Amino acid sequence: MLGSTHGTLTTDFRARVEACGETPRTAVHSSAAPSADDAIPVDVSGRPLHADVPDLDRFFRPESVAVIGASDAEGRPNTGITRQLIAWADRVGARIHPVHPTRPTVFGLACHASVADLPEQVDLAVLLVSDPLPVIEELADTKVKFAVAFASGFAETGGAGAAAQERLAAAVRRSGLRLLGPNTNLNAFEAFRDDLDGPAIALITQSGHQGRPVYTLQELGIRLSHWAPTGNEADLETSDFISYFAEQPEVGAIACYVEGLKDGRSFLLAADRAARNGVPVVAVKVGRTEAGARMAASHTGKLTGADTVVDAAMRQFGVIRVDGLDELQDTAALLARARRPEADGVVVYSISGGTGAHFSDLATEAGLTLPTLSQAKQDELHQWIPPYLNVANPVDNGGHPVGDWRGRKIIDAILADPSVGVLICPITGPFPPMSDKLAQDLVDAAEQTGKLICVIWGSPVGTEDAYRTTLLGSSRVATFRTFGNCITAVRAYLGHHRFTARYRSPFEDAPRTPSPSYRKAQALMRPGQQLSEHAAKQLLRAYGIRVPREQLVTSAAAAVRAAGLVGYPVVMKASGPQLGHKTELGLVKIGLTSASQIRDAYRELTDIARYENVPLDGILVCQMVERGVEMVVGVTQDDLFGPTVTVGLGGVLVEVLHDAAVRVPPFGEDQARAMLTELRGHALLEGVRGAPPADVDALVEVVLRIQRMALELGDELSELDINPLMVLPRGQGAVALDALAICR
Repeated sequence: MLGSTHGTLTTDFRARVEACGETPRTAVHSSAAPSADDAIPVDVSGRPLHADVPDLDRFFRPESVAVIGASDAEGRPNTGITRQLIAWADRVGARIHPVHPTRPTVFGLACHASVADLPEQVDLAVLLVSDPLPVIEELADTKVKFAVAFASGFAETGGAGAAAQERLAAAVRRSGLRLLGPNTNLNAFEAFRDDLDGPAIALITQSGHQGRPVYTLQELGIRLSHWAPTGNEADLETSDFISYFAEQPEVGAIACYVEGLKDGRSFLLAADRAARNGVPVVAVKVGRTEAGARMAASHTGKLTGADTVVDAAMRQFGVIRVDGLDELQDTAALLARARRPEADGVVVYSISGGTGAHFSDLATEAGLTLPTLSQAKQDELHQWIPPYLNVANPVDNGGHPVGDWRGRKIIDAILADPSVGVLICPITGPFPPMSDKLAQDLVDAAEQTGKLICVIWGSPVGTEDAYRTTLLGSSRVATFRTFGNCITAVRAYLGHHRFTARYRSPFEDAPRTPSPSYRKAQALMRPGQQLSEHAAKQLLRAYGIRVPREQLVTSAAAAVRAAGLVGYPVVMKASGPQLGHKTELGLVKIGLTSASQIRDAYRELTDIARYENVPLDGILVCQMVERGVEMVVGVTQDDLFGPTVTVGLGGVLVEVLHDAAVRVPPFGEDQARAMLTELRGHALLEGVRGAPPADVDALVEVVLRIQRMALELGDELSELDINPLMVLPRGQGAVALDALAICR
């Protein structure tokens, strides 16, 4: 007996089980915000800097399991589930305890009437009931470590279900246990083959059926170690499992099918842990076409849809995003099993010149490096390949050499080249006199080299012995069925190892205390208001970002005096807390060169503002800065990740091209520079048509200062938009010509 405080709950439990016919299909429950863990270091905005890794050993390999709602009655849904759980417990060496209020035994095992009657403290409770909330409350005093709730009818059904899930999550937090689900399934308790060697794939799916293609990789000889079907993630989420799997020595890669992220920060911390440990994470994330329909006042907000941020965050922390389940299985399998590359160069080797040329075109377009083999290497290959065939890369053997002793010589010679890290051999169709010997030579060579050998077996049949036995029987050759999947996987493999080789966790250098700039900025913030351009520029000045010489004036005479101090020519602009894009209203005048023009411009600007009923705090008389590249830099708030930083082509181009890159703070200088190289218009910064190269270092410095502002102000700053940021010629800096800021 674990206690005697559950009497009334036991009665409720009996009523629930009998009323629902033992079928866990509906529910009602939910939560309050999680309390902060003071033991985990936080950044300047109070967000954690390390992932809190749950100890899931006792979930995947428990010593004791309680099955609540267990059944052996024919025709009951819970009967099949109970049978599978008993078999699983036997495989992992766990003691199993059926719990049911009216059954003395289940499948010959002694059955307990209630949780309170369990003979020992259990590691895992599996809830086969339609309403798990009272059972969670009943489990609270038993010190159970984990529970699984299969029941549906929660957040996936709408508002009422979401509220029910919140109540369930709150009960879980009070209980101290960790919950998988609700709306999950039996995938965590699948039978995994134990006769396979090598690094394994750990699988995480929010939809169980979407993990089936990866699970069946075992039939091709690829090991799986874990499967976490996270369901609605009321408690345990994708991030928890990524963090845990990244610490498991047998895991070579983590494959994920993600429908929605529960918490962006947790996901980044988990991805950071995986990157630091060198464990690749490959993910299908649903939602590429999500509109992110947030109407923002700033250009930056309009550039940043929800999926754009998710995509950027994944790339920033090394998560490899793929589109299809076939890509997920092929890419994860390659990354789990392949050794670190010795070089980035890819050589394409084929029986047919047409096949080699076709594949090479696709590979080059995808960004793979196909080095031209040295003349000495080409001369060596021509010992066995006719001289009229191309062997520079791709290597065309003409067919006949693969059928005899020359085939292996050619493969070994290619692999011996120090510029070659990957050999890819597309075999478009089986022709046994050539393809069988070629497949065997490739397998034999793979056993003798540390370099990656990939084969594309193009036959639609897939029953050929060369494929089923020779290629799939090798743990060293990576075998694909399509060109596209091979290219995707190889690109991910090379990219992952380049990324982890230079990876440094950005959380290590994240600011933990406010800067003097923050204290200056706080005095300028106006909660719930949009700042005038003049006030927004003061905010930029607080963080050391250069703005033009300018003065705010409230009379034509003062404007003339200001122009003399600023220096002609000048720009005059209306400045007010409700002004967004002033050009559309005619509230900007440029290139003014005389006192009379200043007076006329002042009168016109104030007249327009009066007509449009726009309140002003004055007219800005600004230095005119002309020569440079116009960029946009800004901050927006993302529902998942919090503040995000965007950089892109500015001025009128921001509306036309939508050419921008996004990062989630914290990030370092390397990521700031990477943002610029991602822009389609990056060449403008390098100088085109005789224009001098722009001061990229100054632009990077502005991006990093804006990031610091975003981190320190947190959600106090709803949006910030610098457009244009004029990036001057190299060595001359960058100037924020206009700025918009909205306080939350």
